[in-house]
Amino acid sequence: MQFAIPHAPRRVRFSQVPGAVGRLLRTIALGLLFMAVLGAGAGVAGRFFMKERSFFARAQEVVGLVADRRLPPMEKRVDAEAAIDVLYAVEGVQYTINGVRTSAEYAEGLGHGAQVTLLVDPNQPDRPREARFAREHSGAVNLLPWGLGVGALGAILFLLRELRRTIRAELEPLRLGALVWLTPDGPLPDTRREIVFPASYIRQDQKLTVRARARPGRAPVRNGAKVLAAVVPREPDWARVIDEDLARTLGWIR
Repeated sequence: MQFAIPHAPRRVRFSQVPGAVGRLLRTIALGLLFMAVLGAGAGVAGRFFMKERSFFARAQEVVGLVADRRLPPMEKRVDAEAAIDVLYAVEGVQYTINGVRTSAEYAEGLGHGAQVTLLVDPNQPDRPREARFAREHSGAVNLLPWGLGVGALGAILFLLRELRRTIRAELEPLRLGALVWLTPDGPLPDTRREIVFPASYIRQDQKLTVRARARPGRAPVRNGAKVLAAVVPREPDWARVIDEDLARTLGWIR
């Protein structure tokens, strides 16, 4: 076996790395699936936003009377919600609705028969909202499109980052890594799965320890008990074992 390993930076194409294209396609598929899930969630949020916008565009103020109220315990009323039962009329039709949400602090001052302003959609007159409470919470709804935009941008950046990370993980050790002879701490298992094992190598009369990753089902390039590996430039505690198939594909051994 003759070695012909060029000095870094070495010319290595992504397609030359066994299994790299498949791993990239899996990353893309998982990224697209992740974006599809986010898209479905964005669709639900978008429909909610349009529904809320339509409600406030159509809603009319109606004065109702408080029939009853339900408050949380005294010590839990700060920034809490309460429910009130209201009586009101829309176009001559009387309605009695239970459980209209409002703030607990506001509901404290509403006794039986107190007047309260409601927002009522003429298309759904039996679903009133307490006006003050509804308007206070509409601001968060108006921020929803911005949140969806930021989420979509974040999903795209996440996918691009994962693609870049996958490509760098495959190419950077081979192009720029320092090639060393690793001495595993123990015999390597005979398995077709990817393995990670502790090892060491000597550089400038200093013994350095690393964790090495060997691709599944491929025989590493050996020199007795040692195996050839590329030390990852950005992660000097990690090394990638060079297998014979890869070395022949790259023209490093003949």
